[in-house]
Amino acid sequence: MKLLCLVALTLLTFNTYAQNINGQAYYESKTTVDLDGFGGGDMSEERKKMISERMKSMLEITYVLTFNTTESIYKEEEKLEAVAVHPGFKMMMGSFTPGDQYKNLTSNQLIEENEFFGKQFLVKDTIQNLKWELGKESKLIGQYIAFKATATKAVNPNDFSMARPRRGANKDAPKKDGEPKKDSTMVDDPMDQIEIPKEVLVTAWYTPQVPVGHGPGEYAGLPGLILELNVHRTTLLCSKIVMNPKEAEKIEAPTKGKEVSREEYTKIVKEKTEEMRENFRGGRGGGRRFGG
Repeated sequence: MKLLCLVALTLLTFNTYAQNINGQAYYESKTTVDLDGFGGGDMSEERKKMISERMKSMLEITYVLTFNTTESIYKEEEKLEAVAVHPGFKMMMGSFTPGDQYKNLTSNQLIEENEFFGKQFLVKDTIQNLKWELGKESKLIGQYIAFKATATKAVNPNDFSMARPRRGANKDAPKKDGEPKKDSTMVDDPMDQIEIPKEVLVTAWYTPQVPVGHGPGEYAGLPGLILELNVHRTTLLCSKIVMNPKEAEKIEAPTKGKEVSREEYTKIVKEKTEEMRENFRGGRGGGRRFGG
């Protein structure tokens, strides 16, 4: 009964306060990696732990969403690197991770800065309007009552954050009779070992107590601020909300980089990825040897 009264009160006051809403929401992002699935079955637990620690700074990130009724800007919170990360790995991961993301709910516009292998791009797109299915399930997230919503999202084939071990790519599978044993020092093209799913389930928890249609990243379109988001192996959880801050960051669309459409940017990433694969193969039969 209390829950119904709270929701009703929130909805009744929506029109009164909507014009004055602005705030900042802080999200903790965590992504898990299945090292066994990605060929780490032969690793010792100690080595897995060491790799996980080194990847932690890339897979556990704090973001800040600054919003008002119609606009928002989503940025990674700056931090000092506590653990050294291989510059090549950092560049590769950063190349497939969006930078600042601006959304305008009125014009349905999404603008994001992307750095792809040292080049800056300004990607202009429309907000992906997911077909959200609103559920009745609810839970408390901090002091806010959040309701569950789910949707199916089509995955960009270049989104390597969604990569999973390719089915049937188990290197430890028993060899057939007469099949030569593979040289353990040879490395296959890593792209042959993974696949990008065509679609994934998105689970969001939103609160009508903050009546704006914003959410982290490119997500939006629910009758309340998204406080928690689960997509594939990544979870985003809102840890703090500051309403009407005295020194709120000004919401402005990003401007850095060569202006391209989503389709153009996808093509650029695809072509560069194929180029990387060709360089990796090196014309030596699809394998490269460790140590020279």
